[in-house]
Amino acid sequence: MQDQLSQYNQSFISQNACIIVPTYNNAGTLEGVLRSVLEYTDRVIVVNDGSTDGTANILSRFPKVDKVDYKENKGKGNAVREGFKFAIERGYDYAITIDSDGQHFASDLPLFLEKLQTEKEAIIIGSRNLHQENMPVKNTFANKFSNFWYYIETGQKASDTQSGYRLYPVCLMKNMIFFGTRYEFEVEVLVRCAWKGIKVLWIPVHVYYPPAAERISHFRPFPDFSRISVLNTVLVLVAFLYIKPRDLIFKMSHIDHVKELLRQNLFNKNESFLKKSASIGFGVFMGIVPLWGFQMAVALVLAALLRLNKALTLIASNISIPPMIPLIVFLSFLLGRVWMGKNAINLIFSRNITIKAIELNGLQYVYGSITLAILAGFIAFGITYSILKFSSGLKTKEEQAKN
Repeated sequence: MQDQLSQYNQSFISQNACIIVPTYNNAGTLEGVLRSVLEYTDRVIVVNDGSTDGTANILSRFPKVDKVDYKENKGKGNAVREGFKFAIERGYDYAITIDSDGQHFASDLPLFLEKLQTEKEAIIIGSRNLHQENMPVKNTFANKFSNFWYYIETGQKASDTQSGYRLYPVCLMKNMIFFGTRYEFEVEVLVRCAWKGIKVLWIPVHVYYPPAAERISHFRPFPDFSRISVLNTVLVLVAFLYIKPRDLIFKMSHIDHVKELLRQNLFNKNESFLKKSASIGFGVFMGIVPLWGFQMAVALVLAALLRLNKALTLIASNISIPPMIPLIVFLSFLLGRVWMGKNAINLIFSRNITIKAIELNGLQYVYGSITLAILAGFIAFGITYSILKFSSGLKTKEEQAKN
């Protein structure tokens, strides 16, 4: 047994990893969890989240275990964050969190270490079997709910976003500031790390759920579910208004990425000509309407709601790039004259097109820009549809000639 401990402990040392055990009033299971974990490594940090039972008594039996204590219960998320802080101060690069209620098995720790050998820049989550005996129905529902919103916020599919058995690359998270203090933190950390470019991976692990009569849970259905719902609302807004436009703009800043996006989306056989043409036409429309600074963000949200091709919509919305802005403003003023009648102004396509001119004659510009956006959108739709039909006809003739 000592040789085995030495072997696993050496692996923890070589990979500069530790174990964090957040605990709150789990005196009945904590000692067993610590003894099982200590069979693999002595690099253990226990965060006592204001326990009021016999937790302090139990911890006094483990003098070699590092401890973080505070008197007021602040929630699991806060406990994990305090564990991260302590681990970083101690110079650890990786930390595995394991719950203190006995549902996780220390025997799965080597699986995390094995995966870490090839995945140095990833959060590794222990994915549970959610259909096993005694699994609470509310846990299964909460996990599906959380997995769905994780996909909406990151575009990545997940098997188990609720598992607390995780390996974190704390070396990559040093400068990140988190806000969640309770169960919502476990969603926030995954989404924000995914946005940061840290991979999120899953490995299968064992889990034990005692019968309902023996189970201790600190999850408060109404307040905790409400906090998670509020967090997901904020994360969705940030994702659609900032993260997704940022990522696409980054890709589009490289011509090779733009070519690849066009190849994948414009000539994608899984989408109809109508949908692709509508996506480009709508993108052009959104690029011209007077929503300066918010055009691409709003375009992305509306494209998602209308089930258009988001990539094509965003590419087309870039019609309002700086070299095109004077022409768009001039044409907007020109078309706006139709609506203004006798109050219309003449604007020469020259240095007269200034911010001041737009401010003084804003109504004509707004009317004209909306008109121009509608016309340009329809023109872009027609041109795109014609090109796609024409190229499809050429391919059909080539295939017939080969046959």
